Amino acid sequence: MGSAMSANLVKAGFDVRGYDIVASRRAGLRRAGGKPAASLSGIKAPVLITSLPSAAALHSVCERLSGRGRVVVETSTLPIEDKVKARDALKRKGITLLDCPLSGTGAQAKTGDLVVFGSGDKSAFSKTTSILKGFSRAHHYLGEFGNGSKMKYVANLMVAIHNVSAAEAFVLGMKAGLSPKMIYEVQANGAGTSRMFQVRGPMMVAGRYRDVTMKNEVWQKDMKIIGEFAAKLGAPTPLFNASAAVYNAAMAQGYARQDTGAVCAVIEAMAGHRRQRRRR
Repeated sequence: MGSAMSANLVKAGFDVRGYDIVASRRAGLRRAGGKPAASLSGIKAPVLITSLPSAAALHSVCERLSGRGRVVVETSTLPIEDKVKARDALKRKGITLLDCPLSGTGAQAKTGDLVVFGSGDKSAFSKTTSILKGFSRAHHYLGEFGNGSKMKYVANLMVAIHNVSAAEAFVLGMKAGLSPKMIYEVQANGAGTSRMFQVRGPMMVAGRYRDVTMKNEVWQKDMKIIGEFAAKLGAPTPLFNASAAVYNAAMAQGYARQDTGAVCAVIEAMAGHRRQRRRR
């Protein structure tokens, strides 16, 4: 996500400086026209965008950040409690942290097809809107800090269910003798379609999941966060819970590092369906 966002910001005309602990990612930023830094302290930009894999990474970044008056746009999907802790830690340094998760996959990030769920200090958020436009198609200010994450949990709950429902529909059709290509072409604009059907449908048609938009092993983090948040509120999530079992099966069947669209392969196996591959 970070690589895609930074590349789009470069295309939009921004002077982009970035840091990643992985050297190849820094090299990728240079190829995209940005300026990689040797360390986090080498970035002095007034607005910093963070896209991080864990709460521990966020807290580590907060420990190293300095510079009063800076605004940090935190785009990761993490527990709200950890973001609040990070916000308070940075506030003591005179830095404002905004909670701004993103709706969209890695593939969507490459084309700027992201939606920003912004929350936190309104005046600080207003300073970032021109930057947000550089890598997203829409942004929403949702009020008090944490509302962005809450909206992201709602979005990802629907993504989890719609992804599995798309896979289930493909397998039903294939089991009935319809070709996956025909299913996609007819249903992509039908009443039952979803954004996940449209985004992941092509890989379900091909039956190949190595061109990753979201790894199953990374998705497990998001599923856990949503499940715990819903349980804390006492909000029933029967469909989400049912989808979790399919993602767990994908992990157990060796699809951990493949796209979450691989739930289609899981349901195909459950159905005892084997595709007829064309001979070359």
